[in-house]
Amino acid sequence: MSASVLRELLLLVFVTAAAVSDLMHRKIPNRLLLAGLLAAFCLQGWLAAPAWLLHSLGGMATGFFLFLPLYLLRGMAAGDVKLIAMVGAFAGPWPTLLICFATFVLGGLMALLIVTWQGSWRACWRNLRQLLWPLMVRTAGMPPAPPSGQQASVGNMPYGLAIALGSLLIQGRNYC
Repeated sequence: MSASVLRELLLLVFVTAAAVSDLMHRKIPNRLLLAGLLAAFCLQGWLAAPAWLLHSLGGMATGFFLFLPLYLLRGMAAGDVKLIAMVGAFAGPWPTLLICFATFVLGGLMALLIVTWQGSWRACWRNLRQLLWPLMVRTAGMPPAPPSGQQASVGNMPYGLAIALGSLLIQGRNYC
């Protein structure tokens, strides 16, 4: 087994464990994420000795900064942001960018399925309007209205599953 195959296999093991934990407990353990980061750094040091640090850190930064706005908007949990940063440490910058985009598409499909299953479209549209209205008002040049009360979330989505599926989709395409 080549070292790159080992790296991709370990990545899939870690994201699968995170997805299972997210599905069962709605939480991704920090110990799992830390173990994944340590494994990624060790493997990257072994595979790409001269540039391993830049490769891992670049992938971590790519994932972290693409998911950070969603965390700040309270669209996902911190564990999801840390998970995609761990994925980036394994994959590097460009594959992490592709994994993030695949994850966004898969997460959007999952969200549509959850909202449809729960029958909460009305609450979903209300929350989306509340989220986007200040942006539209500022774009139109009008002063923003004071924020109204916080609306309840439409649902709790295990985004770790979308990250695992996005990782599998992008990393697995090399083997088809």
